[in-house]
Amino acid sequence: MKTFNDILQFIKNCGNKFKIVVCAANDPFILQAVEIVRKEGLIEPILVGFRDEIEDAAKEATIDLKPYIIQHVIRKSDIARTAVKLVANNEADILMKGQVKTGEILREVLNKDNNLNIGRILSTLQAFQHKLFDRFFFLIHASLNIVPDLKQKQDIVQNVINFVRNMGIDKPIVAILSPVETVNPSIQETIDAACLSKMAERGTIKGGRVEGPLALDNALFPEAAQRKGIQSPYAGHADVLVAQDLNSADILYKSLTFLGGAEAASILIGARIPIIMTSRADSINTMVNSIILGLYSCYR
Repeated sequence: MKTFNDILQFIKNCGNKFKIVVCAANDPFILQAVEIVRKEGLIEPILVGFRDEIEDAAKEATIDLKPYIIQHVIRKSDIARTAVKLVANNEADILMKGQVKTGEILREVLNKDNNLNIGRILSTLQAFQHKLFDRFFFLIHASLNIVPDLKQKQDIVQNVINFVRNMGIDKPIVAILSPVETVNPSIQETIDAACLSKMAERGTIKGGRVEGPLALDNALFPEAAQRKGIQSPYAGHADVLVAQDLNSADILYKSLTFLGGAEAASILIGARIPIIMTSRADSINTMVNSIILGLYSCYR
């Protein structure tokens, strides 16, 4: 799989249709994205929220709601609870964030009664298709921890290795990002990177190759790694970038999409079901790609 269109064609060829729950679906842009995928015959959408607000959003987006199921709620506090219960009870396959705060939906996802947590930290995976590369590359960071510690980073790396292997990359190369390429006791991320690399080497992290610390240029571009004299067969060939914290990951994501022109998708991994977590600032194309990536993950 090298493009989002490749993934789309794979899903269409499989011929399955999945139920997707949109939590707080009163957003015309999200509805437009959902409608694009629905017209491909791939999803049956369930829209959760206040019926009148959903209808107003659909009217703004010029979407006919007849093919949709609307799950009306009485109170705002019921929206996330109702949406998550649908996937928790196996009445739907995929959860998508709409006009709801991230914390509200994740609180329900992490509720032990819903049995959606598989024992690892939840992490955000972003996939990129960029003109400079003939393949996907990925960015990952913690969603619930602003500055994850080493154990949490271990979970994050294992999450993404498991996911990316299912996209046809047998032994993904994971680059732990840092401002410098050498271990510096004054820079915590360089110490964490060295530890994670050794964990992969010794089999504590399984299924992938981990390299770091690496700066962004010598993680993705072999010529940059060569010029800096980095002696590693993995430097410059990263499939996955792991950012140090939420702040640096968010800046890199928006730089790639808004300034770099990359096509992107964003989902949450580490739960029992795929969770699509796009931003309200994301383009409709990014939302469509995110749904497609979420559908693909159903085949894992």
